[in-house]
Amino acid sequence: MKHLNNAKYFDYFFNAREDQVAAVYQFDYNDYFEHNQTSWVVYNHQIAYVSSAKVSEWVKIISSIIYYNENTIVTEFVMTDERCQNLRAVLWTTSKYIDVSSGKKTNHQPEVQKYLEAICVEGIDFENITLNMRIKTIKKELLEGVFLGK
Repeated sequence: MKHLNNAKYFDYFFNAREDQVAAVYQFDYNDYFEHNQTSWVVYNHQIAYVSSAKVSEWVKIISSIIYYNENTIVTEFVMTDERCQNLRAVLWTTSKYIDVSSGKKTNHQPEVQKYLEAICVEGIDFENITLNMRIKTIKKELLEGVFLGK
C-alpha cells in the first residue's frame, strides 16, 4: 500500500526526539544516566495515525514535553508532511522516572523539576483533554499556520 509501516512511526518519533533533545537542549541521555543513576522508562503510548505517511516521504516531527509531575513526563510527538500542512500522526508517550539501582519509581530531583518547568509547553491542559481533542486543535493550528512547529 506504499505507506509507512505502523511500527516505523515509533522509530521516526524516537530517533527525532533523541536528535532534537541533543541539539536544542545539549542533553545527553547516556551522560545523564551515568551521573544520576536515574532515567525515564516508557509507561504507555497513545497513538493516532491521522493520515498515512508514504514510504520515503519527507516528514516533519515536532516533539515536546506537554505534562510533568513529580515522577512522570508526557512527551507529545507530532508528524506532519514536510511543509507542516497535513497531519500524519500524533503520539503521546508517558514515561515514569526510575531509580536505576532499585528499578522503582522515584521523584524528580529539584533541578530536574526546574528543567521540566522551563521546557514544558504551556497552554496544553493535559489532565483535561483527550488525544482526539488535541488532534482537532493541532489540525486547526496547522490550517491557520500557527502550529508551534511551523
